[in-house]
Amino acid sequence: MEERFDANGWPSQWRNGIYDFHHYHATGHEVLGIAAGSVELVIGGEGGEEISAAAGDVLLLPVGTGHCRSSARRDLLVVGAYPPGQSGDIMRDAPSAALRAAMAKLAFPRLDPVHGEGGPVSQHWATPFTERPLAPKA
Repeated sequence: MEERFDANGWPSQWRNGIYDFHHYHATGHEVLGIAAGSVELVIGGEGGEEISAAAGDVLLLPVGTGHCRSSARRDLLVVGAYPPGQSGDIMRDAPSAALRAAMAKLAFPRLDPVHGEGGPVSQHWATPFTERPLAPKA
């Protein structure tokens, strides 16, 4: 996963698990590659949708998307990456109006983290920021 993300312009930045508290990132879109194990996640902040992911799965979370681990196997290993110039700050409080405006201006990634140029992200990433499942509003 690290090699694939790196080759497609999403430099891998960490290996670990996923936090067990609701959070989001305000300064970057995030790709999570499940390298080993499996995990149950809540996507969309408190009250969001619960999903399962297992080794080989890749999740792409647009800036501001709330997420939280609800359970995981002990062998869970996740690779995290962000587009160049973006990062995964940890935000837990509802975003202010100014922060929401800044997140709305964050550039969409040019390359799909798995398939590169012309990959699915360029075809499906069209949902306006204001309609994405975010952390709770202030």
